[in-house]
Amino acid sequence: MGVFDGRVAVVTGAASGIGRATSEQLALAGAAVVAVDLDQDALAWTDGAERIAPLVGDVTSADDNAAAVDLAQQRFGGLDVLVLNAGLASAGSIEALPIETFERVVDVNLRGSVLGLRAAIPALAESDAAAVVMTASVSGLGGDPGMWAYNAAKGGVVNLVRAAAIDLAHRGIRVNGVCPGPTRTGMTSLIENAAPEMYESLRRHIPLQRWGEAGEVASVIRFLASPAASFVTGVLIPVDGGVTASTSQFLPPELAD
Repeated sequence: MGVFDGRVAVVTGAASGIGRATSEQLALAGAAVVAVDLDQDALAWTDGAERIAPLVGDVTSADDNAAAVDLAQQRFGGLDVLVLNAGLASAGSIEALPIETFERVVDVNLRGSVLGLRAAIPALAESDAAAVVMTASVSGLGGDPGMWAYNAAKGGVVNLVRAAAIDLAHRGIRVNGVCPGPTRTGMTSLIENAAPEMYESLRRHIPLQRWGEAGEVASVIRFLASPAASFVTGVLIPVDGGVTASTSQFLPPELAD
């Protein structure tokens, strides 16, 4: 029997990267999954998956978040796990980045997480093993050059996890988060392809000396959503190859041959 047999999950940002890997891992462990994303074509990977229901939706829409919960209840009979993973990055100086870009980054990363959580609370409260996992970032634990909007939005997600965990614990709903470091996803592929020097510089600052894979982050999300983490709430786990263990004053040693 799978760890998630009989459980139902909603995963946002599920078309690729961490969201897709999480959806696949939960389904393989027995869960039924509603996979939500803006990109209808990119959700084609769910075709033929009996226990995965795709839903085209915008996490910044209260109606679309409600629709995801409704689909989970109507098609699969309830909701036990909510993975709020949809995200949007940006880069630009604090005086030059258009304020509209800042607002969009906050809207997707932070407000979208709030809307998703609010829509799901009544259904999650009916579960005997309710778990919420939000994708924050190591960029929510500190600052990065030229990424102030993303830092601010993900920093909001970090404290949203903590505050929501306290507010919802008495209702039996656990809330945790992951903080990925540099991870190979659709969102980061632009760095790899268009800015190889930056890609290599980021790799060199990771103590494990490599970028992470989406499935490695998904595995931690799966743990936090599972019964194995039944007494864990309000925590944020860096999945970063050791980045947050460092003061960043010195480069870590290179891997031995």
